[in-house]
Amino acid sequence: MIELIPLCTVAIDLAPSIAIGIGPAGERSVGEIRGVTVTGERLNAALTGVAAADWLVRTGAIGVIDARMTLKTSDDALIYVQYGGRLDLSDMKAGITAYVAPVFETGDERYAWLNRIQAVGKGKLAIGAEGATLHYEFYEVR
Repeated sequence: MIELIPLCTVAIDLAPSIAIGIGPAGERSVGEIRGVTVTGERLNAALTGVAAADWLVRTGAIGVIDARMTLKTSDDALIYVQYGGRLDLSDMKAGITAYVAPVFETGDERYAWLNRIQAVGKGKLAIGAEGATLHYEFYEVR
């Protein structure tokens, strides 16, 4: 049996997308991640550094997500997060839903448990004139 244990909520602030255009994989765009706030019983963190982005390739009503970022916890541990997944673009009036599978890497012993888990997440993307916001709920899969 699969068990889903709440891990955290994640709020991401994205800069306006940079449209790369249509290439061999589909219509590609890049959204610079301007800010991240992670809140949960076991994990509280925020974005650190400037090397963070969310790559999206759109083919029809499906978007393929590839995101990478570094977080700094409230007690100063560094955690690298990478996730891939899908955006459902089939009914834009109902909103854009994201489904992702995050993995974590850290050398900090206090958070070494993150190195062993697989997480899943579901979120909503809201696009505005100044960028976009993405709100996720992440769960540990057991």
